[in-house]
Amino acid sequence: MALAASQANSGNNAFKDKEKPMAVRTANIVAARAVSDAVRTSLGPRGMDKMIQTGKGETIITNDGNTMLKSMAVMHPSAKMLVDLSSAQDVEAGDGTTSVVVICGSLLGAADKLLGKGIHPSVIAESFQRAAKASVQILTNMSHPVSLNDTTTLLQAATTSLSSKIVSQHSNLLAPMAVNAVTKTIDLKTAENVDLKNIRVVKKVGGTIEDSEMVEGLVLTQGVLKSGGGPIRMEKARIGLIQFQLSPPKPDMENQIVVNDYRQMDKILKEERTYLLNMVKKIKKAKCNVLFIQKSILRDAVNDLALHFLAKLNILAIKDIERDEVEFICKSTGCKPIADIDSFTEDKLGYAELIEEAQNSGSKIVKVTGTKSAGKTVSIICRGANS
Repeated sequence: MALAASQANSGNNAFKDKEKPMAVRTANIVAARAVSDAVRTSLGPRGMDKMIQTGKGETIITNDGNTMLKSMAVMHPSAKMLVDLSSAQDVEAGDGTTSVVVICGSLLGAADKLLGKGIHPSVIAESFQRAAKASVQILTNMSHPVSLNDTTTLLQAATTSLSSKIVSQHSNLLAPMAVNAVTKTIDLKTAENVDLKNIRVVKKVGGTIEDSEMVEGLVLTQGVLKSGGGPIRMEKARIGLIQFQLSPPKPDMENQIVVNDYRQMDKILKEERTYLLNMVKKIKKAKCNVLFIQKSILRDAVNDLALHFLAKLNILAIKDIERDEVEFICKSTGCKPIADIDSFTEDKLGYAELIEEAQNSGSKIVKVTGTKSAGKTVSIICRGANS
């Protein structure tokens, strides 16, 4: 009985101990302010760039708050909240990622002083909420409505966002490109926000920033397959996106085929040839003249014999389309992914006025222009000396 009473008293003493909650609060504030102080020196036009080495050994030079915080190995829970804050700001506004972290750090510093004066945390939190409402009201009164048709004001906003970045000296090229990309993918009369998934940024090593350009349509970094002697340019393209392989099926890993006679070998090769020829004929029958082939990990997406048949039927082929590119390709061209040859029909094909391979600054890209959804999607080709 006495033991139980002593345990209860020790529990009450621990509950009454006010030093521990204060120590926890102080530790949280110190951790969050450490993150804020780390990015503070990169704020503004005179902010310094940071050199960061990622876990993979890559070196990044940037002064973008969101990029820096994502690259930092932040472990403390309250410090992680500042990383999430920066990411949320990047998604919502696309700029001001460093500013929100610095402001948060300053508010926490002010809260620490108020806690030192004995003010309860709940009172401080409620006061911050009231101050936030008043701040929103003040900012709303200060703001000026901007028409999406007012290109000059939009360019000024984009140039201001670029002024603190490494590429600020190229803002006269990049700011109009950013504004044009956004205005072309939205309805200027009714739009309230922009879906950035409709804008695809393609990074290509080679050339300089001045060589960057915007393409109304689709840009692919995969080259046209020329080994079979097929076309490299196609007008009035009917595009098919396949997720199956144009190569002979292989046996399971546990099985093997033993050939004892050269006539059996000839029969296997003949069957393979017939199998591929029938597939290519079905593709041509659907009036398809451009074929995008999704990347395969099971076996070769396409072999030389299939490329030969495609070339004979004047079908342009591009392989190794990545899984994350499929949605943008479908949205741009109006095609639908085709999982097997039996479901390859004309209604699943997309359309483009022109598909051609272009070479610039020592690298090749494929441009798909005049698509069904022209004006809904755009691609930006960013060039530079390194990645």
